[in-house]
Amino acid sequence: MHILLADPPAYTPPYDHALARALAGAGADVELVTSRFRYGPTPDAEGYRVRETFYPLSVRIGAHRARLAVKALEHPLGLARLAVARPDVVHLQWCGAPEIDAWLLRSRAPLVFTAHDLLPRRTAHRERTWRRLFARFDRIVVHSLNGRRALEDFGLEPAALRVIPHPVFRGPIARDDDGRTALVVGTLRPYKGVPDAVDAVLQVDDARLLVAGDPRMPLDDLRARAGARAEWRLGWLDAQALDRVLAESTVALFPYRAELDQSGALLRALGSGVPAVVYDVGGLGEVVSRYGAGRVVPPGDVDALATALAELLGDPAALAAARSGAEKARHELTWEEAARLHLETYAELVS
Repeated sequence: MHILLADPPAYTPPYDHALARALAGAGADVELVTSRFRYGPTPDAEGYRVRETFYPLSVRIGAHRARLAVKALEHPLGLARLAVARPDVVHLQWCGAPEIDAWLLRSRAPLVFTAHDLLPRRTAHRERTWRRLFARFDRIVVHSLNGRRALEDFGLEPAALRVIPHPVFRGPIARDDDGRTALVVGTLRPYKGVPDAVDAVLQVDDARLLVAGDPRMPLDDLRARAGARAEWRLGWLDAQALDRVLAESTVALFPYRAELDQSGALLRALGSGVPAVVYDVGGLGEVVSRYGAGRVVPPGDVDALATALAELLGDPAALAAARSGAEKARHELTWEEAARLHLETYAELVS
């Protein structure tokens, strides 16, 4: 079976490449179509092909407004290339321009979409656009039962929805923490609740906060508020740097807003055996609860976030149990199983 995976804006290279590798390992002929990732290196292709055909000009432009203007002109050209491709299935990972995709997205093959963000933050208010866009897909993949319910409530047909849990990104388990470090990791955006993480850590005696990732929001006020209780390692994290911050962390915090189905950063933390305290949004609480890999607290409840953090940092037995849960998730949420479920979904569409 020839599968064309497409991530036009290159939002999630680690996920794209891991899925492509697993599908290829299961015997599929896989082609990943994307654009050049601007912020760091991407994984090498192993058993599949990669074509960076989207946005060949705009990815080279530094000025933000100029890049967006050129990108808007290039996007229909990329869609046109998808429209004439002849795989068995086209699987779109992200809609980089929903307003354009809703009108111009075409395929000679069945279309599958993964709703990583159930309704992406910047365009969620455009319900008519998303209804028109969702209608173009033969199957829609979500990562959690909560995600399935959310899209059913939005009006999607249950028969078109498939739940395929997000696998972990496995890393080394290297315990080099001081027993009191809470981690916020990944690209730092407003929806990730960094202020809540700062406030929670400040409520827990002797806890410290490690914030590691590429900032896409102002941080000066937060850094002043956290003072000496926080360390900030800002910038793109390569694989070695990410392994290092995870090894130095006792618990990871994910006080996210309800704007996504699952978090790659959470699955990377669990993949290194680091337990998590999460707000119960999207599928975050689902995976942590299922494996006992930390604590799940109500969304927006900073006091509950602090209480859960204090329990894990202050009770060795609770921390050990949460670490065991994280390691269980690490072993069970595999890319091989995700590939099997994806291939089952594709087979439904290929005669």
